[in-house]
Amino acid sequence: MDETDKKILNMLQDDFPLEPEPFRVIGIRAGISEEEVLNRVSALKEKGVIRRIGAVFHPGKLGYASTLCAAIVPADRVDFFSAIVNGYPGVTHNYERDHEYNIWFTLIAPSEPELEKTLEDIRARTGMKILSMRAVQTFKIDARFQV
Repeated sequence: MDETDKKILNMLQDDFPLEPEPFRVIGIRAGISEEEVLNRVSALKEKGVIRRIGAVFHPGKLGYASTLCAAIVPADRVDFFSAIVNGYPGVTHNYERDHEYNIWFTLIAPSEPELEKTLEDIRARTGMKILSMRAVQTFKIDARFQV
């Protein structure tokens, strides 16, 4: 990773342009072409440096409901379970943990009834026990990585 990559990563985190052509603007700021910005971002994604680029919204402030879920999934069913869970547009994170409840995921939906309906659908399709742990208090960590 060179200094230009680092500049791009910092802009993606802290100063993403809300413009019709954001990568062109990033290129101007970094002194390179839009095409080079896109090539560098693609390379950083392929290397696993960038996982995703997108806005983060507070579901409750948008009128949405959300929950953190934990499931007990046998090792030989993890891929099956994850494929089903990842097929739902409201799933924002899905990861494995070293715990009895070994698969955790977050789920958001436009309403409480839709959230419950989606969770029941996932339970029915997978046959797995899933806990829904609604937030009592939210602590928002603004994680940024200066590079």
